[in-house]
Amino acid sequence: MTSLGGVQMVDWNLAVTTATRLGRPGPEVSREEARGIVAELRRHAKVSEEHVRGFTRLSPADAEAGDTPVLVVDRPGWVRANVAGFRELLSPLLGKVAERRAGVPGGAVLGAVGGKVTGVEVGMLLSFLSSRVLGQYETFAPAGRDLPGGADGGGRLLLVAPNIVHVERELEVDPHDFRLWVCLHEETHRTQFTAVPWLRDHLRMEIQSFLEQTDIDPSTLVERLREAVQSLSGGRPGEGGTEDGAEERPGLVELVQSPAQREVLGRLTAVMSLLEGHADYVMDGVGPQVVPTVTEIREKFQKRRAAGAGRLDLALRKLLGLDAKLRQYRDGERFVRTVVDEVGMEGFNRVWTSPNTLPTKAEIAEPAEWISRVHRKAD
Repeated sequence: MTSLGGVQMVDWNLAVTTATRLGRPGPEVSREEARGIVAELRRHAKVSEEHVRGFTRLSPADAEAGDTPVLVVDRPGWVRANVAGFRELLSPLLGKVAERRAGVPGGAVLGAVGGKVTGVEVGMLLSFLSSRVLGQYETFAPAGRDLPGGADGGGRLLLVAPNIVHVERELEVDPHDFRLWVCLHEETHRTQFTAVPWLRDHLRMEIQSFLEQTDIDPSTLVERLREAVQSLSGGRPGEGGTEDGAEERPGLVELVQSPAQREVLGRLTAVMSLLEGHADYVMDGVGPQVVPTVTEIREKFQKRRAAGAGRLDLALRKLLGLDAKLRQYRDGERFVRTVVDEVGMEGFNRVWTSPNTLPTKAEIAEPAEWISRVHRKAD
C-alpha cells in the first residue's frame, strides 16, 4: 500500500485483485506446450542480445548493467510487475496529495475511500492493457520477492506469453518466427537502457517533473476535465476542426494536463518516439537474416495494430492516448530510418551521447533538422 500519515491514496493490492479478476483468460494450451513456449521465449531473448548489439553497435556499459533479468509472465504477472513500477514512480505525487488532505477535515476518511476507488480504476485500466501487451522492458523495476530486478533497482524484460501466443494464432504466422521477432523488439529496449547509462535517470527526471506540475486542487482539475470533455465531444463553441471533420483530436489524458505538463510531455513524446521507432527499425533490420517470414509478420501485424479489435477498443485507445503510442512507432521508425540512411548507424548513434543530442518533437517530424543540429560541426 502507498500511504502517508495513515491516509491511503491508492489501494495497490485492490488494483492487482481487480485487474486479475477482470482479466480475460489466455489461449488454451496444454501444460507441456506452455513449458515449451516459455523455454523458447527464454532462448529467443538470449539469442536476440547478440543480434541486436551487432546491428545497433551498442553494448552494455558494463557487465552489471547488462545483467538484467528476463521474465516470461502471464497476464496477472504483468499486472503485478507494472503495479510495482507505478508505486515507485507515483510516490512523490501521492505524497503531495496526502499532505494536502492532511489539513482537510475528514481527509483520512476521504483518503481511505478514495484509495479503494482509485485502486479499482487502476485495476480496470491494467486489466484492459494486460491482454494487449506482448512484451515490455521495465525501466523502473523495483525488485521484489517474486519479481527480480536489475542492479540498483533498474531494468527487467517482460515477455507476456499468453498474449504472444494469442496474436501469433490470430495472425496465422509462424509461431517460432513471431516469438523471435517480438524478442528482437524488446531486447532493443533493454540494449538502449543498458548501453546508455544516463537514459534511465533522464527519463525519471522528466517524469518526476511532469508529476510535480500536477495541479492537485480539485476545482481546477474538475474545470480542466469539463473543458476536455467539451473538446472531445465538439461541444465548445468556435472550435472544431477541418472542413471534412477529420482533424485529429487529442486524448482525454492529454487534454487535462497543464501548459507546463504539455511542455514536458512534448520532450517525453520525442524520447519515446525515438525508443519505439528504433526498436521497430532494429527488429525489421535484423529480421531478414534470422526471421525468414519477417515480411509477412510485419504486414499482418501492422494491419492489426492499426485496426484495433473493435469499436469499444478503438474508443478506449483514443481515450487513453494509445493512438499517440501508435504514432510514436510510425514517426520514430521514419526518423531512425531517415537518419541512418543519411549518416549511417554510427552517425545515428550520436543520439545517445547526452540529453542534448536527443531529438526534439519537431526533429522527430523533420529528421534533417536533427542531422543539421547534431552533425553540422563535424561536417
